[in-house]
Amino acid sequence: MAPFSDKHLINEGEKKTVICVEGNIASGKTTCLDYFAKTTSIEVLTEPVPKWRNVRGHNLLGLMYQDSSRWGITLQTYIQLTMLDQHTRPMISPLRMMERSIHSAKHIFVENLYRSGRMPEVDYVVLTEWFEWITKNTDVSVDLIVYLQTSPETCYERLKNRCREEEKIIAMEYLEAIHQLYEEWLIKQTLFKVPSPVLVIPADNDMQKMIEKYEENRDRILTPYNIQHCL
Repeated sequence: MAPFSDKHLINEGEKKTVICVEGNIASGKTTCLDYFAKTTSIEVLTEPVPKWRNVRGHNLLGLMYQDSSRWGITLQTYIQLTMLDQHTRPMISPLRMMERSIHSAKHIFVENLYRSGRMPEVDYVVLTEWFEWITKNTDVSVDLIVYLQTSPETCYERLKNRCREEEKIIAMEYLEAIHQLYEEWLIKQTLFKVPSPVLVIPADNDMQKMIEKYEENRDRILTPYNIQHCL
């Protein structure tokens, strides 16, 4: 397939566009990002997981999964910082596609820690204060959310088949809780304000079928002036 032409992307004075790919753990975000990285010239930013695994020698992601009550606030503070960096770094293309966002870090993963009783209210309040200051004073805007809607059962099966050491202890209940929060936020839109239009792509299929879905939705995702009309 020929790459998506730069002529469609670069337009003098055109607003730069940020697309965030959202979904549960093992919902297929990497496959989606890889597809657009290989078939277009847009900028693609994956989650900064290597940073979370090695903060000057400390694996915060591993610590959080081992004891989320103790390390949840530590990891989420650092995630908020690293996702802020993702949002604010200079763009090298008129379109940027990001894996998740500072918004889902707060509205899904911090919210889950708090709801489940593994984050004290004082920690939750401090993170909320930081998040609200960031959104008021920094441009972390999003133009489109692509939600890979995947069942917790599918995510659990995929998790068992991949090799991230930290994820081996993730329980089905955790995936169900994350799924429920995503549904409240992006489908029912009753959890928190949604920062952009949402394009829902069912993502329980295998990799080849998902690539076909990305091809089918390619223009809807990449063409900014069509975003409002395709949802």
